[in-house]
Amino acid sequence: MKIIEKLAKKQNDLYGAAPATIAFLGDSVTQGCFELFESGRAIDTVFENKNAYSTRVSEILHMLFPKSHINIVNCGISGDNAPNGLSRLERDILPFKPDLVVVSYGLNDCANGEAGLEKYVKALDDIFKQVKATGAECIFMTENMMNTHVSCHVKNPRFAEIAEGTAKRQNEGVLDLYFDAAKKVAAENGVRVCDCYAKWKAMYAAGVNVTELLANYINHPIRELHYLFAYSLVETMMEL
Repeated sequence: MKIIEKLAKKQNDLYGAAPATIAFLGDSVTQGCFELFESGRAIDTVFENKNAYSTRVSEILHMLFPKSHINIVNCGISGDNAPNGLSRLERDILPFKPDLVVVSYGLNDCANGEAGLEKYVKALDDIFKQVKATGAECIFMTENMMNTHVSCHVKNPRFAEIAEGTAKRQNEGVLDLYFDAAKKVAAENGVRVCDCYAKWKAMYAAGVNVTELLANYINHPIRELHYLFAYSLVETMMEL
């Protein structure tokens, strides 16, 4: 991808080449959210940008191109979905004039079931078109699996109720439906896909208890699994 060419150019010409900017648009996983806890009547989450996959991407790229300057713009927001991402694209992403925009939605969108699929696809289509119209490259990254059962570690009744709903959508193939549709609209727009969901499904098929790989036992991957997203994204960037 051109983003790698730009990093290599900066590596070899510090004064003559411009730095690269990568922006991330997504939900709580993108933002760097992990465990859940109750804050009064509200449900809150542990936020750790230092452990988010965007930070890991920066670390890997700086390792590969130590002289290059890489600006990272993390615009993930907990609870966000594709239509909301579209509504804030011009405010949160485009002013930074990114060279590459990584888009990642689906976990929250799929709560609307099949009825919400058309709205999800339309929002992604508009995001892809607007990003590409600026001349920036774009990657769509599928996300992790949600829980497949209510973990014994979930003691809070409110969290257990949420876990029941996400497990139902996961086991009934609703999330699969959303990511399949997203990959299709990405292909139609010439947007590369970083299919991390397929890697989670492969782990599950191999007998891995993916629910235990979620920090909140619902939908937030543990900190270590953000490296899977990061390495997969860099690998996608390296593809010719």
